[in-house]
Amino acid sequence: MRSVPQGSGKASRNSDGDARTVLPGGTAVPDRVPAEIFAVAVDAFVSGQRLDMRSLARRLGVARATLYRRAGNRERLLDDLLWWRARRLLDDQVRASTELAGTGRLIAVIGGVLHGISTDRPLRAFLESDPETALRLLTGTGSAVHAGTVGALENLIDLERRRGSFDASLDTPTLAYAIVRLSEGFLYADVIAARAPDIDRAPDIDRAITLIEALLLGLGLSSFPEQGPAFRCSPRRRA
Repeated sequence: MRSVPQGSGKASRNSDGDARTVLPGGTAVPDRVPAEIFAVAVDAFVSGQRLDMRSLARRLGVARATLYRRAGNRERLLDDLLWWRARRLLDDQVRASTELAGTGRLIAVIGGVLHGISTDRPLRAFLESDPETALRLLTGTGSAVHAGTVGALENLIDLERRRGSFDASLDTPTLAYAIVRLSEGFLYADVIAARAPDIDRAPDIDRAITLIEALLLGLGLSSFPEQGPAFRCSPRRRA
């Protein structure tokens, strides 16, 4: 795998530019939802309450019909809320890894995001109280969180490819999709297996990161077949 030292100090690397590349939409609250509605919805979610449209309308002092007209239905509002929280987490990890490069950076960002999700108590409470809706919104192909996370990872992989810091024998969309699906399998294993989620037991994220790192390193080795067995037996150098 081609890589540059983790502390490369390249002038082209800056946290704002990288964050815009990975998340072109930024981290602002969604435009389609009025700010006061979104703020109350976020407050209810982070406090561990079920996001109920009747209760939300009561807190806002508006009719339910007005709330639906202005914010959409419950699942659409939750979709917006979950993706906004995910974007902020992704943005933090991209900015924190600016001095890294190649595989090292990919693992740092992915690992940081996975650890953040696994210790997110409001999210774990949502999984426990409404597992079917949570799984659909977090992993469904039409959900903002799943599609957005795959897209952000594609952007990060392509960023490191363009800089010559990373290469792999698999195309970027397939690689990003595989990593996200593998991650979801560890993060939401209880719900996927139809077991009751345990809010106090964090998923085994270290094993997920080990598998993802092995995948990235293995794909990097396979992209240089001309090196032969001698290359494959040499120690693997991490980015």
